[in-house]
Amino acid sequence: MEHIDPYTLLIEASLIIILSFFFGILSKKTNIPSVLMLIVLGIVLKFGLDAMGMGNINFFPVLEILGIVGLIMIVLEAALELKLERDKYLDIGKSLLIALIGLVLSTWVAAMILEYFVEGMDTGTAWLYATPLSILSSAIIIPSVTGLKASKKEFHIYESTFSDILGIMLFYFLESQMHGGADALGGHGIEVAEHSSQLVEVLLYLGMILVTILVSLVASYLIVLIFQNIKSHVKLFLLIAVLLFLYALGKKAHLSSLIIILVFGLLIANMKLFFRGRLKQWLNYKQAMHIYEDLHVVTIETAFVVRTFFFVIFGITISLASLVSIDVAIVSLLIILSIYLIRFAILRIFIGKDILPQLFIAPRGLITILLFYAIPEEFIVPGFEPGILLFIIIGTSLVMTLAMIRDKKRTGAALRKAGETPIGYERWRAPTLAETIVEKEPEG
Repeated sequence: MEHIDPYTLLIEASLIIILSFFFGILSKKTNIPSVLMLIVLGIVLKFGLDAMGMGNINFFPVLEILGIVGLIMIVLEAALELKLERDKYLDIGKSLLIALIGLVLSTWVAAMILEYFVEGMDTGTAWLYATPLSILSSAIIIPSVTGLKASKKEFHIYESTFSDILGIMLFYFLESQMHGGADALGGHGIEVAEHSSQLVEVLLYLGMILVTILVSLVASYLIVLIFQNIKSHVKLFLLIAVLLFLYALGKKAHLSSLIIILVFGLLIANMKLFFRGRLKQWLNYKQAMHIYEDLHVVTIETAFVVRTFFFVIFGITISLASLVSIDVAIVSLLIILSIYLIRFAILRIFIGKDILPQLFIAPRGLITILLFYAIPEEFIVPGFEPGILLFIIIGTSLVMTLAMIRDKKRTGAALRKAGETPIGYERWRAPTLAETIVEKEPEG
């Protein structure tokens, strides 16, 4: 590969970020996810690189790092917006249950479809491949639901965040079972209860999750107490570096590292809940709130940049040839259909009749891509077409786009018919960051 002028790279990177900003504005006006625009931009850049004879650049290492950092920033961004208030406990529990049931059922059905249609795919490998395809994309959902009323917006934030974390935990649990060599997931399905050794492994895994939660709580308390006393003005990226360090350390120790990020975000966003009794004496609430406010801004900005380059590079790396395959279309459409049928049943049971547009807000995205590339080489199935991945990401995003546009028109028509802001609008309107900060100021 010939030498690339660093100023040219700087210009290109700057233009990508500028375009991503305008994509975000366009997304709010059209409800087309900016992620799709970024992927299309990547595809266009791919043609340009091919024309210049630079189409053989290996972007995977960059894509992997961007995916990991983006995943951390997205979960942290979501956790900073989750308010653990007493009147929301039921909603949080319901969202967790919906995310868990939806993940397991979607993975089960997708695994059956893959095993039936993809040559060389056994049951265990099918579950491993199906898990990424069954995880909701908080990277797409969270920026897309800002226009919904507060209750629906919070549901999607909770559900997509839980889906991310539970899906990643399921993926690495399945991978560990397959690496165990005990045929825990072999060609005979997942039958944990039939084998005591497998039951022990499941219990050990659950135990590791509990250990991770405890370690996360201790680490989060220490981080807040230490950083509130740091006087330097450059402590925010130091804090992010500490979180990245803990995440990577947790991965090395085979812990569910995203729990560390989630717990820290929840703790600093709900300090009055976590710092009670004697712990309250150790907390400098004013200083800690400054950390929260600044971290919230930095996280949003960082997530935006990382997300931008991740999806552009993904667009560069994908192959469009597999999209024209009939087999890819059949498998992808069957999986997409199963996603919405399962989601319809779950939402009708747990939420009731008011399930629009929630029913169609189930896009796949960053974590789907990240986990797909994390499948160990020994479990790669040559018969699996990567086009299935792209087809499902684009398909579910387009379905969400159409649903959001329809909901926006329906809401606008209702407001025009009423001729005025409806009673209760201010109650469900999502508060701005400034309003949130004012509400958090301690009394007196």
